[in-house]
Amino acid sequence: MASTSLLSPAAIATAAGATSITHHSLHPSSKLPVRNLLFKSISGNNRPSSRLHVSSPTDQPAATTTPAQPSSKSPKEETIFFDGGAHYGDLLANLLLGFTLLWLPLTLAAVSRAFFLRYRFTNLRVTVISGLTGQDRSDFSYKVIKDVQVVPRFIGEWGDVIITLKDGTKVDLRSVPRFREIAKYCLAMAEKPVVLKETGTKGF
Repeated sequence: MASTSLLSPAAIATAAGATSITHHSLHPSSKLPVRNLLFKSISGNNRPSSRLHVSSPTDQPAATTTPAQPSSKSPKEETIFFDGGAHYGDLLANLLLGFTLLWLPLTLAAVSRAFFLRYRFTNLRVTVISGLTGQDRSDFSYKVIKDVQVVPRFIGEWGDVIITLKDGTKVDLRSVPRFREIAKYCLAMAEKPVVLKETGTKGF
């Protein structure tokens, strides 16, 4: 007659514990990082990207940009031929004669010319500046000049330059030093024949 082995309560408890451990190991834990596993599986399927380097052919030179060159046509610079006031001899002569009452108005006019009148001749224009502060200014180009005449004063040390414009206006420049040279310069700049129309010597 076969004998049946009886298990002790300790043996039964040990066997039950082993069974529970084995059963627990068969089910995955709920605390595993599921998101990390999914991300790794998805990223593992991505193919590595490749970079393409495109270069221009060596037989064609690369286009280069050159800075713009400044225009060779620069505006004409204005140069001064003469810049000054009335001749000082005009003031001295009129001051000597100013002691007489009859010559006094002419003396005052000479003082006004000496201190408040200025002539300027450049290669572009003729400028006459007058007034206490030089606020009165007249400019005209040589292109509008029609004729130039001169009137010597005293013994020819100074004189008047009378410029006639194409519109009939006459510009009287009184007691100009170097008046013959200036008149010839105006005719040359106006592209007129350099022939001075000079009248006889007059007084002061």
